[in-house]
Amino acid sequence: MAFERPAALSSCADVAVVILNWNGAPFLRQFLPGVLAHSEGATVFVADNASTDDSVALVRREFPQVRVILNSGNLGFCEGYNQALAQLGPEFRYYVLLNSDVEVTPGWLGPQRALLEQNPLAAACQPKIRQYSAGATERQQFEYAGAGGGYLDQLGYPFCRGRLFDTLETDTGQYNDPRPVAWATGACLLVRAEAWHALGGLEPAFFAHMEEIDLCWRLQNAGWQVWYYGGCAVFHVGGGTLHKSNPRKTYLNFRNGLALVYKNTHSAELPGVLLLRLGLDWVAALRLLLQGNSADFRAILRAHWHFLRKLSYWRWRRREQPVKRLSSELAGVYQGSLVWAYFGQGKRKFSELPANKLM
Repeated sequence: MAFERPAALSSCADVAVVILNWNGAPFLRQFLPGVLAHSEGATVFVADNASTDDSVALVRREFPQVRVILNSGNLGFCEGYNQALAQLGPEFRYYVLLNSDVEVTPGWLGPQRALLEQNPLAAACQPKIRQYSAGATERQQFEYAGAGGGYLDQLGYPFCRGRLFDTLETDTGQYNDPRPVAWATGACLLVRAEAWHALGGLEPAFFAHMEEIDLCWRLQNAGWQVWYYGGCAVFHVGGGTLHKSNPRKTYLNFRNGLALVYKNTHSAELPGVLLLRLGLDWVAALRLLLQGNSADFRAILRAHWHFLRKLSYWRWRRREQPVKRLSSELAGVYQGSLVWAYFGQGKRKFSELPANKLM
């Protein structure tokens, strides 16, 4: 479906921009002014996960126009947003999940809302995500979490236009086109409130990491679309909560990655996909061990053990979503193995993947 930016954009008065915060006072002081200046009539909230720094006092003192939501504890990303958005009224038809370490730009919000307004099947959208940096060269690079729109391969491995594994491309306008994708980043996610509540929000057991991929996969299984809009960009610091080499993040990514495919994959594809994922996870674990990274090796072992220990829970969550679609029926799925394309064939850019395998 084609989308053209309208000549005039209506107010975003029905949009709630919600920033989840935990001990992030420096980021709030740095980036909240831009959010307030460039959010085109939206209401800005800070949902606080029981911070122990002066985040709440800072917002109330320096940004009195921002509404504060006090969550009941440090609930993590998933349940933190679930609890916060449950408190918003029906006047908000759209929610933005915005990381506290994101610098927005003029016009970042209106066109995305217009896209969802023009396409009733579109439930979620993200802008272009580039690196936040003081250096001009680095700011031209795509950022790891979202880049030019999220994709999956046939085994459920996530990647982006502009980012294959840890290889980042420079933004030269090659991914400016709006298009349906498999997933949109949780760093800056515009989502239709109706769809959010129909699906029950984010998976609470994920705590953090891959939760937006799970949500977007469920949206597609339910018949909605997920979009990327490259006509506007935001800049993401990244790693503001956990550095990518942190064993805790390794644990969450591997555990949630298995749960992601188990919950959402079509029954005809699930046995093969799950078996291959388990095998490739072991290859990754052994590689880390041989490199001397015993902490991440142990994190993967824990991830597998905890996934299997909670298999009855994941089975229940899978049954709650009766409709599953074949990978060939989903937007943004690469009909091949990204692991093989990247490590076996040396493909480092999205444009190097065979176009006939990209849905």
